[in-house]
Amino acid sequence: MLPDNVTLQILKVPRFHKHQPILSTEFPECMTVDAVYGMLGPSMNALTVRALILLAFSTVSTPARENWPELRGPEQNGHSAAKKLPLVWNETNNVVWKTAIHNLGWSSPVVWENQIWITTATEDGKHLFAVCLNSRTGTIVHDLKVFDTESPEHVASVNSYASPSPAIEAGRVYVHYGTYGTTCLDTRDGKILWSRRDLTCDHHEGPGSSVMLYKGLLCFNVDGRDVQYVIALDKSTGKTVWKTNRSIDYTPFPTNLRKAFCTPIILEAGGQLQLFSPGAKAVISYDPQSGEELWKVRYNGWSLVPRPLFGHGLLYVITDYERPELWAVRPDGRGDVTETHVAWKVTKDMPRTASLLLVDDLLYMANDEGYAICLEAKTGNGVWRERLKGKHSASPIYGAGRIYFFSEKNLTTVIEPGREFKVLAENQLEERVMATPAVTGDALILRSKTHLYRLEDRGK
Repeated sequence: MLPDNVTLQILKVPRFHKHQPILSTEFPECMTVDAVYGMLGPSMNALTVRALILLAFSTVSTPARENWPELRGPEQNGHSAAKKLPLVWNETNNVVWKTAIHNLGWSSPVVWENQIWITTATEDGKHLFAVCLNSRTGTIVHDLKVFDTESPEHVASVNSYASPSPAIEAGRVYVHYGTYGTTCLDTRDGKILWSRRDLTCDHHEGPGSSVMLYKGLLCFNVDGRDVQYVIALDKSTGKTVWKTNRSIDYTPFPTNLRKAFCTPIILEAGGQLQLFSPGAKAVISYDPQSGEELWKVRYNGWSLVPRPLFGHGLLYVITDYERPELWAVRPDGRGDVTETHVAWKVTKDMPRTASLLLVDDLLYMANDEGYAICLEAKTGNGVWRERLKGKHSASPIYGAGRIYFFSEKNLTTVIEPGREFKVLAENQLEERVMATPAVTGDALILRSKTHLYRLEDRGK
């Protein structure tokens, strides 16, 4: 039988017969080889059909767009390659499955092939779990208690003990609970391969920074009231490869102004690979292989949450939680470049929690007060500012030529990107939403307070 992700459209190979058509029609969800042969007709023999199918399997076994390996997806920017994400849905329409998730967590789902992983925790933080679901059916495959914690610290009402998002790759998932521990699990049987519980800090309001994979490394920020550093672990063993303390003198600041909840990104910019890591009082760039600091830009902010974004030769970073500003920084400096490399700033209406989205030459965002904002990415000039319904903490997603904004009241507003604000749909589901959704195939994987949803066009 043919799996439903194999289509004739991807079988555009050199013709085996001079009368063989190049077709763009999709296979139905499941077809036998004989059925394919019958559809193609006598211009192709059964042996040729089988050869084409084997070729499809060998070249397109798992499309990259099927995987959503970390917070904000494969490119760390909220973009999906999906072409047919659903436009409309509600509790009875275009919900493929809806699965209850026990306890509480605001981590975003990650996806690898047919598995979805999320974390959750008891509301008192004493028991921390990792849950795996079958992406097609919503069936729970693994429900694992990963850690016990005797005396968890305080957590904010908008946070949870399972807010950091995992990272996943073939055969392994890396789950992280901030100061309460980090572990690597075998995705086949849920076996713990390694764990670290010594990378502790005083979050005060609970954990928030997520992990990310880069080649052989698992990287994340540890920004508490007591310690502030960036660390890279050997993803195979969990051992420390490098650990670099923040080069900011925090002694003049009260302890509550030293923490942050941000997740770094790694990409090539300014002619070299860089790990961009916003923390309290500065965004700092590091060499991801060695942990050497490359440059920094200082600001007054702290407790920042949104993940940074890169495009048009600029790093876009939100600099504060209480009074968030958006700074665009050129990433080609050395040392302290605060006075020389800030290209522009926007100081009003910026989001405290949700990360930004870049589509072509425009930046899109939803702030916590419920305004959608569009800026020119190269200049920071305003394009439009429009009211959405409800507060927004989840980061927007771009896919199928649309932008999806997710309110805390589980209302998704779908807009058309561009210089005019155009709403395409509004979709209401139940329960609160704080976690940024994921994408697999042409489906949205959305986490509410109590459930995980697969949303997909059922007419597909």
